[in-house]
Amino acid sequence: MSKNIIDQLKWRYACKAFDDNRKLTDTQIQILKEAFNLTASSYGLQPLKLLVISNSELKKNLVAASMNQKQIEQCSHLLVVCTKTELTDGFIHSYFKLVMQQRGTEEKILAPFRDFLLKEMGQMTPENLEIWLAKQAYIALGNLLTVCASEGIDSCPMEGFYPEQYDEILGLSEMGLKAVLLLPVGHRSPEDQFANFAKVRRGVSDVVIDLE
Repeated sequence: MSKNIIDQLKWRYACKAFDDNRKLTDTQIQILKEAFNLTASSYGLQPLKLLVISNSELKKNLVAASMNQKQIEQCSHLLVVCTKTELTDGFIHSYFKLVMQQRGTEEKILAPFRDFLLKEMGQMTPENLEIWLAKQAYIALGNLLTVCASEGIDSCPMEGFYPEQYDEILGLSEMGLKAVLLLPVGHRSPEDQFANFAKVRRGVSDVVIDLE
């Protein structure tokens, strides 16, 4: 890993106040969209959707559902990581059709793995499926945080909001989705004192164990 990315990760912090006069460029937003699409997911299924909200009035309407955290309204764009509410057999079949189209793999080669996934997902309880889906959302959030840092984009990962209210305001249930995580993005305000705080982390030797 290059020194540059380490420097950018040191620069990154959970932004507490955004400069609402500065907006991200279309190119920056496209990078985040593509990074989300390229995020790793279990079995490669991509059971997630990303909402990208730039409408000022809509962001304002979501503040109360976000425990009144001002970043929601201030940010250039609000990213909402959503999971599917269920994984149907049709969704799994569509994934394997895509594999055949993009890789040219024969159906008979993919069939054993496809049948395994159909059985595996079909046997999951709703509670276990929800946990599994949430794990996929956190993988995506971690990837987005790193990409934001590398691109000089400020961000603030958020769990503190009312998902049911987001689902209602954004009509997510009708789309078979539910809100899981938030990521306001933009540029830090010069008045955000947290930007100048020293980053507090344990030493590498305290969190990494080398087994040789």
